[in-house]
Amino acid sequence: MSLDVVDARALHDQVCVLDLHADTAKLMDKLGFAIEKRHARPAPRAINLVGHVDLPRLRDGGVAGQFFGLWTAPYPERGCATSVMRQLDAIDRAIARSPDQLGWALTGAAVRAAKAAGKIAALGGIEGGQAIEGDPGWIERFAARGVRYLGLLHFSANALGAPARGRGEDPDRGLSGVGVEVIRELNRCGVIVDLAHINRKGFFEALAVSTAPPMVTHTGVTGVHRHWRNIDDEQLRALGAAGGCAGIIFARKYLGGRTIDAVVDHLLHIIDVAGEDVPALGSDFDGFVVPPEGLEDVACLPNLTAALSRRGVPVRVLEKILGGNVLRVLDAVPPTTYLRATGAA
Repeated sequence: MSLDVVDARALHDQVCVLDLHADTAKLMDKLGFAIEKRHARPAPRAINLVGHVDLPRLRDGGVAGQFFGLWTAPYPERGCATSVMRQLDAIDRAIARSPDQLGWALTGAAVRAAKAAGKIAALGGIEGGQAIEGDPGWIERFAARGVRYLGLLHFSANALGAPARGRGEDPDRGLSGVGVEVIRELNRCGVIVDLAHINRKGFFEALAVSTAPPMVTHTGVTGVHRHWRNIDDEQLRALGAAGGCAGIIFARKYLGGRTIDAVVDHLLHIIDVAGEDVPALGSDFDGFVVPPEGLEDVACLPNLTAALSRRGVPVRVLEKILGGNVLRVLDAVPPTTYLRATGAA
């Protein structure tokens, strides 16, 4: 028997639900967005910069942990690192205002402990290697602030490589020497390599260099909808073989559909191609997306769990999709620099 939405929300109370990517920290930094307050749900079918994520609705959705994507304008690269630090400062301020509700959690164990304590875990991830401004030394500094993943590319080429689409795109350009050095430094510091947005050549070269499980934090799959932003079956299988996971994005144009079942289609395709240890959630909320019907904001996540259940996904696999696969990668890539610097869990 499938779960209804009430049953699905009850399941969220029992497991760790994790979203790999929301751009809310930029809003907190630039617009003074108060994440502790409830905000209105965006209008249907509208691209909305503000309004998908806040603490009350994270609780409504039964979310245990939110990864905050830290994105920067790539040109000029100067100032990108400072922008990331400001976004981390904004999260720090939100935690200081609501210490009983929100807290940093850098490991799987810390996410589980936060949930047990009734808090939502905050995790940071950088979107785009322009953030290091060509200097791999920034990685250790970001790791010391608690950054858990770094996406090598965003919508423009940088010193590391080339994007799947955007300024400087080049399908024949792989990782640069700096890109290889960055991946090795990420491995050393215990920061997860994020392969969202990178071109296909760079994707496979990064997998060959990295010694730790990677992520593709927010993506669709070409096996459901052919789009430059999505990854193909060969990439999915390689990701699974490396012990990684892929978060499905909640953006209609990349899903190729306007309803919640489009998200289900992408998640089920990952299972069919790469196995049940690979799919995860990577909404891209607050990131200029139009979410599908039924997933208008983070409070709607139980709708997705119920939709997956209706399609025959058992509870054991639901637990993996909702957060178990992300926790496995967090467990496999401990943040060594952060732990060494602070002793935090």
